[in-house]
Amino acid sequence: MTYVVAVRAMCEFTARRGDLDLRFTPAPTSLEGMAGHVTVAGRRASGYESEITLTATHRNLTVRGRADGYDPAQNRLEEIKTHRGDLERMPANHRALHWAQALVYGHLLCRARGLGGLTVALVYFDVGSQKETLLTQTHSARELEIFFVEQCERFLDWAVQEEAHRAARNAALSALQFPHSQFRSGQRELAVSVYRAARDGKPLMAQAPTGIGKTLATIFPLLKACAAEHIDRVFFLTAKTPGRALALDAIETLRRSAAPLPLRTLELVARDKACEHSDKACNGESCPLARGFYDRLDAARSAALAGARLDRAAVREAALAHDVCPYYLAQELARWADVVVGDYNYYYDSSAMLYALTQINAWRVGVLVDEAHNLLDRARRMYTASLDQAALRLARKTAPPTLRKPLERLQREWNAVKRAQTASYQVYAEVPGKLLSAAQNLIGAVTDQLAEAPLSIDEAGLRFFFDAMHFVALAEQFGEHSIVDITLTTDRHTPRDKTSCVICVRNVIPAPFLASRYAAARTTVMFSGTLTPHHFYRDTLGLAKDTPWLDVEGPFRAEQLQVKVAGNVSTRWRDRERSLEPIVDLIARQYAVQPGNYLGFLSSFEYLQQIVALMRERHPGVPVWAQEPGMDEAARDAFLARFRTTSQGVGFAVLGGAFSEGVDLVGQQLIGAFIATLGLPQMNEVNEQMRRTMEARFGNGYEYMYLYPGLQKVVQAAGRVIRTEHDEGVVHLIDDRYRRPEVRRLLPRWWQVQ
Repeated sequence: MTYVVAVRAMCEFTARRGDLDLRFTPAPTSLEGMAGHVTVAGRRASGYESEITLTATHRNLTVRGRADGYDPAQNRLEEIKTHRGDLERMPANHRALHWAQALVYGHLLCRARGLGGLTVALVYFDVGSQKETLLTQTHSARELEIFFVEQCERFLDWAVQEEAHRAARNAALSALQFPHSQFRSGQRELAVSVYRAARDGKPLMAQAPTGIGKTLATIFPLLKACAAEHIDRVFFLTAKTPGRALALDAIETLRRSAAPLPLRTLELVARDKACEHSDKACNGESCPLARGFYDRLDAARSAALAGARLDRAAVREAALAHDVCPYYLAQELARWADVVVGDYNYYYDSSAMLYALTQINAWRVGVLVDEAHNLLDRARRMYTASLDQAALRLARKTAPPTLRKPLERLQREWNAVKRAQTASYQVYAEVPGKLLSAAQNLIGAVTDQLAEAPLSIDEAGLRFFFDAMHFVALAEQFGEHSIVDITLTTDRHTPRDKTSCVICVRNVIPAPFLASRYAAARTTVMFSGTLTPHHFYRDTLGLAKDTPWLDVEGPFRAEQLQVKVAGNVSTRWRDRERSLEPIVDLIARQYAVQPGNYLGFLSSFEYLQQIVALMRERHPGVPVWAQEPGMDEAARDAFLARFRTTSQGVGFAVLGGAFSEGVDLVGQQLIGAFIATLGLPQMNEVNEQMRRTMEARFGNGYEYMYLYPGLQKVVQAAGRVIRTEHDEGVVHLIDDRYRRPEVRRLLPRWWQVQ
C-alpha cells in the first residue's frame, strides 16, 4: 500500500530542528502572501510557469505538491516565501526548512521533465518594501535525488509505522461491535443517519433528546466510516469541558468492549491550561520547554503515540518526560490522531488549526458538532471585533516614537467620528472610511516597527495592535452578515470623566464565515437535544437548504414529567417586583407537596438574588443555595455537589448559564425545576439592531433574535430533570406567555403541558 504525503508535511517532519519560537514577528496575511506570489511571477519573463503540480514515488511513499515557479529560460526552480522586515532576523531553522522544500521540489521537477540538473532558488519577497532577495544553489539531478531519498527514508520509517497503524485501526474498527447489548430508543436511528452522511459526503442536522446516548451514537458510526475508508479521521467539537469528557468516556467504552482497539484519541485543551511556565515567553531563550523543542519532538511524539488515549494528562506526561511543551506537543499530535476532541474554535475560528491541517493535507474528515445550538453564539463571537478608544489611549502612553504619528492619526479620526455621533449608540452602514484607513496605516507602522525591533512595544500596545488587526480583517470582510456600531462610554483610565467610544464590527449571521468549513469536511453532523426550529439553525449557521434533518423520537414518556404553567405570573421587566411573592410561594408549595432537590432558573443574577432573599424571608424552612457571578470550576463543582450529597433543597441559577446544560443529575438528585422566565434576550439597542438585520435577511427578526434562542434555553434547562427512562419529575414554567400557541409549538413534542 502506498502512503501519500505532501512535500510541506514531509519536510516539516524531517527538516525542522531547533527551538520553538512563538515571539510575535509580523507575518504577511494569506492574502498578502498570495499577492506576493503573483507579483514575483509577474516580474518574470514570458514562459515562466507558476503552481506546477508535481509528484513522485520512492518505494511505497508518494510525495506530492505544487512548486511555486519555474523559469525555463534560466532553468531555475523557485520557492517563494513572503515576509516582512529584516530577513537577517529569520531564525536559521526556518531557512533550513525552506531549503528542504525547495530541494525536494527541485528533484520532483527534474524527474518529471528529465532534467540533468537545475538552479534551486529561495525567493524572499518583502510585502512591505516589495523587494526580492534571491538565494540560489545549483545541483545536479543526482544530488537532488540523493537529498530527496534521504528525506523519504527519514520519513518512511514513520510512514510504514503509520500505514501499519492505519491498517490495524481499520481492521479493528471493521470488527467493532456496538458496546451495549442493544441500542436505546432512537439511538440506532441516529447512528445509521450519521454513517450514511459520512458515506454519501453530506451534512446532517439531528435533534435527539438527552438520555439516548448521542455521543456514542455519533462517534461509533463515524469510526465505522473510517473502517470503510469513507473518512480518514474524526473531529469531535464541543463548547464546554463536560462535552469533551463525555466524548473521551464514550471512546473508552468502545475500547473496553473491543480489545485491542488501536485508536489514537487526542484531547486538545486551551493554552493557558496546558502551559507549564505561565511566567515565561514561548521561545528558547525564555522557556526551557521551548529550547530545542524540535530536536526532542521525534522522541516525544513516538512516546506519546505509544499510548492510545492522548488526554490532557497523558500528553503532559509524555511532554515533560522529553522536556517539550505539552501544549505544542498536542498541536503536533493532531497531525497523527484518529479522533481529535476539542473546542469549536479549533475548526471554526478564523485561524483554526484543525481546519488548516485539513486543507493542507487534503484530509477527509467527519466533524461532529456537539450541542450544536451553542455554535451560533460562539461563532458570532469568533467573527466579532471591537476597538476601545480607552485602550488606544493606554497604548499611546508607552508607544515608541515611530508610532506616535499613526496613533495620533487614529485618535484624530476617532474623535471626528465621535463628535459627529448624535446618540450614545449608533449604527453605521460601514466602518467610517477615514477611521478604517487610519487603523490600516497603524497596522502597517506597527508591523514595520516590530520587524525592526521585536521587543519595542509593551503588552498594552501589543494587545491593542492585535485587536486592531482582528478589527481591520473583519472590517475588510464586512457585509450584510454583520453590523458596525459605535457606543459612547466613559473612559475609566482618565483622571476625570472623559467620553470614549467603542467601535464594533458585530457579526449577526455567521453563515458566510462557516461555509468554507463545511466545504472542507467530508461530512458535518450538527446534533443537539434542542435544534428546534431547525430552519433557524440551518439559516444562521449556513448549512444548505437541502441539508438532511433528523428528529429522533426520544425514550421518554409524558407521564414521567409533569409540565405545569403558572399562567397568572408575568416575569417581564416591568412586572418583576409583583412576580417575586407568587414565585417563591409556588416553589414553597411544590416543595411542601414533594420535598426533594429542585433547580430554579431566573433571567438574571439581580432577579435571582431577589428571589433567594425573599425565599429565606418567607419560607426559611426550605434550604436554598445560589449560583454567584464568576464562579470558578471549584465553586461550580461545590454548587452541584449539594444535589448529590443532600436530597432536600432548591438551588437557584441563571438561565443560559453554567447549570442550564451539560449537568447530569439523575434520579433523586434532581426531581424538578422552576423556570421563571421565557429566556428572551434583553431588548436593547444592540439586540434590536440585530433583530432588524435578521428581519432584512430572513423576514422574521423577532423569532430569530428573541423567541427561538429564548425557548432553546428553556428547553435545555428543563432537560436537566429527566435524564434516564426511569426518572420522574416536574417542571414549572412561570410566565403567562407560556400559554401562547407560538411558544407552545417550540416545546418538546412529548411534553403534555398542564
